[in-house]
Amino acid sequence: MNTVFIAGHLGADPEVRFTSGGQKVSTLRVAARSRRGGSEDTIWWRVTVWGDQFDKMMTYFKKGSPIVVIGDLQKPEIFTNKGGQPQVSLNVTAVNLMFSPFGRSDRSSQSSEVSADEESMVGMVSGSQPENPEISLGDDEIPF
Repeated sequence: MNTVFIAGHLGADPEVRFTSGGQKVSTLRVAARSRRGGSEDTIWWRVTVWGDQFDKMMTYFKKGSPIVVIGDLQKPEIFTNKGGQPQVSLNVTAVNLMFSPFGRSDRSSQSSEVSADEESMVGMVSGSQPENPEISLGDDEIPF
């Protein structure tokens, strides 16, 4: 098993479909930047999420949303694009999805302040407690 840790932004809204057997499959396109020697490249990942284990989180993910994915790397596929150039498709089956504490989505970049609810969600995902002691969520109030 090859496990990868990807931090990036969604290139499109999550796509949901169902197999002929009725199993739910969600697909995420994640762009991750790689900086080396003064140059910057973007690596695109196709992330597959099986079942409904992350359904409550998926409603918060939109195009441009920062995301962290932990998953199993599949064998890379090589194909030829329309221009005749060889391309590599990198596919990951998600084991865990997290809200990224490092990036900001388009919605939060419009305002320099992050709401208390968003801070609480990031804190819960990263395992830390919210800084504001007045805000406490019960198990049935957690949005994911």
